Amino acid sequence: MIDRGVERDSIVTSPLFEIVIKGTLSDPVAALLEGFRVTEVASGWTHLVGPIPDQARLQGILSVFSYLNIELVSVNPVTHP
Repeated sequence: MIDRGVERDSIVTSPLFEIVIKGTLSDPVAALLEGFRVTEVASGWTHLVGPIPDQARLQGILSVFSYLNIELVSVNPVTHP
């Protein structure tokens, strides 16, 4: 018999990414980023840190920003929590 279940020890969490944008996010847009920590900094940029499990999720977030004309500064993996 083959067990195709997921063992508790093998559960992998989604990698964290930091997305930096120019400006601030409205509350409705920020609500779309459930699980993200949103920090506005004095430079006028907003830092978003949260889990992005796959390329589809990343592309979805970037598509929303593009549609809303939100200027992207950077996207980087977070190497330390």
